[in-house]
Order: sequence, then C-alpha cells, then structure tokens
Amino acid sequence: MTRRQFNVALTGAGVAAMGRRVASGTESAGRGSAASAPARTRVGAQVIAGAVAGVLKRHLLTGYLVGAVALIGHGESAEVVLIGDQSKETGERMRRDCIFRIASMTEPLTTAAAHIAIEHNLLHPNDPVSRWLPELDDRHVLRQLSSPLDDTVRARRPITVGDLLTSRAGLGLIPAPPDTYPIQRRIEALQLPGFGPPEPGSALTPDQWLKRVGTLPLMAQPGEQWLHNTSSCLLGVLLARLVRRPLPEVLDKLIFQPLGMRDTGFFVPNGKRERLVSAYRPEAGRLELYDSPATSAWRALPAFPDGAAGVVSTADDYFAFSHLLLAHGLVGGGRLLSEASTIAMTSDQLTASQRAAGAPVLGPGRGWGMGMSVVADPTSAGLPRNAYGWNGALGTSWIADPNTGLTAILLTQTAFTSAAPPRVHEDFWRAVFSPTVL
Repeated sequence: MTRRQFNVALTGAGVAAMGRRVASGTESAGRGSAASAPARTRVGAQVIAGAVAGVLKRHLLTGYLVGAVALIGHGESAEVVLIGDQSKETGERMRRDCIFRIASMTEPLTTAAAHIAIEHNLLHPNDPVSRWLPELDDRHVLRQLSSPLDDTVRARRPITVGDLLTSRAGLGLIPAPPDTYPIQRRIEALQLPGFGPPEPGSALTPDQWLKRVGTLPLMAQPGEQWLHNTSSCLLGVLLARLVRRPLPEVLDKLIFQPLGMRDTGFFVPNGKRERLVSAYRPEAGRLELYDSPATSAWRALPAFPDGAAGVVSTADDYFAFSHLLLAHGLVGGGRLLSEASTIAMTSDQLTASQRAAGAPVLGPGRGWGMGMSVVADPTSAGLPRNAYGWNGALGTSWIADPNTGLTAILLTQTAFTSAAPPRVHEDFWRAVFSPTVL
C-alpha cells in the first residue's frame, strides 16, 4: 500500500471501518455480565470481583487510595468494581466512565499503530529510523553510562524500527536519581520529555524535541539494552512523519475509532472534564494533589504528543484494546491487526541478560515484547507465565492472560513512588489470577 492509499485509510474509509466497540459487562461485582459469556465464567468473574472489592476497600481505608476503577474481563464481558471518590477535594463518587491518566500504558497503543503501518508495507522492522528521523543518523554511544558526553564510540549499526518497537534504541529512562550521570543532567538542561514522567505541558513540538534528542549520545549500542520509555516517544514521532499527520490523529484513526475507544486521547475536551479524576502523589505519608481537573495539564492538545505516556483513557476503552490482543487482532467480525503482529507484540523479545539488566524497571520475572512487558516466570503476585501488559506510573496497570482469556485493569489516582508497582496493584493481581476463594 502506498502512503497515499494509507492516508485514505486514515480518513476512515479503510482501516477505521474494520472494527467496532467491544461490548462491556455490567457494573460492579455481584451483578450479571453479558449473556454471551458462559455461566461458569460469569460466576467466576463475579466471585473474583467480590475479592477485588475487598482488596480495594482495605487500601481505601489506609488512605492510600482516594478511589479506583477495577475491571475483570473475559471474552466480551466484564465485571467492574468502583471504590471511593473521583476527588478527595469534591467528594464526587467514582464512576465506571471516569477518565484516568494512563501514562506508560500508552506504549502498547502506539506500538499497535506501528504494526498496522508495517502490515501495510510502509515500515519494516529492519528499516533504519534515520529514513524518517534523520536527526538520529550517524550515532555515537557513551563508553560508559557515567562517561562525559564527549567520551563516545561510534554506533556499530543504525537504530532500526525494530529497536523502537522493542525499546532497544539506546535511549531511555535511567533508574537512578536525576543528577547521577552527566547525560541525565544534559537531558534536564534540554527540558526533554520522554525520559521520565509525562510532561503534557511541554512547549516543545515533535521536531524541536527530536532536534534536541539528536544532540545526545546514545546510552547503549542499538539493539543491545532494554531502556524504558523513549523508544516509544521516538516511534510516535516516526509515525507522524511517516503519514504526515499528527500522532493523536494517527492513533485515533487507526486504534481508537475502530475499537470504539471514545474517551481515549491526548487530552480531555470540555464536555468530558467532569469525568477526569484528580491525580495525587504520596508525600510524607499523605496524598498531595498533583493534577486537578480544573487546571489539568491534559485540558488541551499537547505541543508534544507523547507516544510513550501521553494518553488518557477509561477502563472500558482499555478493555476493548486488551480484547483485541486476546482475540489475535479480530474485532467486530473484521481484522484490525494480523495474528502475527499480536504474537510479536505479546511475546518476549529480550535475551536473558537484557531481562536481568532491565529488572529494576521491568520487575522480576518479566521480559518485554513490543510496547508491553511479558511474564517470563510466574511472579510472587501470582501473574502467570506468558501474561502480558504494562503499568502507568500515575497509578494504573493492565494485565491480560492468554492462557485463560482474563483481562485485569486497575485504574487509581495514586502515582507510583518507584518503578515497583505499589502493593495495591500486586494485591489486585493476586485476587484476579491466584484467587484463594476459587
């Protein structure tokens, strides 16, 4: 398919017509879900939802949570548990359709759009990214992470599309205090989003951002080390340049519209603002307001649409995406992604040494597919082998288990204080995937 033909598809005449919204189940634990689910599955999901409600209530009572939306899905049906409030300042009760800042759970969405472009022969994993991102041509690499910025060697090969898909482009978040290494200090001086938490208020455009990124040496040789976050930012810029459309429009046409993800995007329009939850950060044992709906940094389309961490969404919207992957790319009687693409995205792509080096961010027992983590070894939180998903550091997580077809989504307003998921998320996973009551 040519770029022109692909752009025609982006208008809605082609790709966007291939899917429809996935039906969701009833709200809260203990009520019946969609009639299409087998009775045994419905009962099991309801019992799990009851256990999840107990878990979330305990964390609400400790003061760690203000509120949460939890979804336990199977097939096209789901049980949803609602706990607490949208905001501790207003006391507005949590709703099923509340909108959350999902941070790094953006990465799988950007990756899925890239795979659609690959399937239409506009990209190939072996393509050098400098074809579209010339700012990344002729790279040099730090001899050591602690090296001065001019102590480099030439990159052994170009950065490829495959490196971006697997987060091995040689740039990323460093799990250390922000002024530990010279390159971190340079990133801070350049005011670069994409190397830490979401920054929707950044004034940099994608071109300006990439020009500044192009002045940095790589932290590792292309393909040799897994580094979180920045590869997906680069992938988002590449997609926008590829089709000469802004990334929010690309994701909307290729992913959000086909799946009926009506409340998912890079900002919250005025008509939906009352459903945007407040966001908090734990500080000295208390929750401090981080982002208020009234003054939110997500109130307007950002200058730099962050393909790694910039999206807001709802539990039901993200369930539609999870169902797409569990159904191997099928939706609404049509196909949005090939089975080969979904297998590649959800299969561990890392070597044992890359998993070990990435463990401070990935967590124990986890590898990385394309845009999401993959459970390589069963974890203490009960996550089964081959389950996949990812977390958002502003308080969200998603896990899908291809062995059972279960989806588990937890959306909270409480930001992580480290790369390790907070206890509430691990307790939630245990309740869903290792329920002692079943």
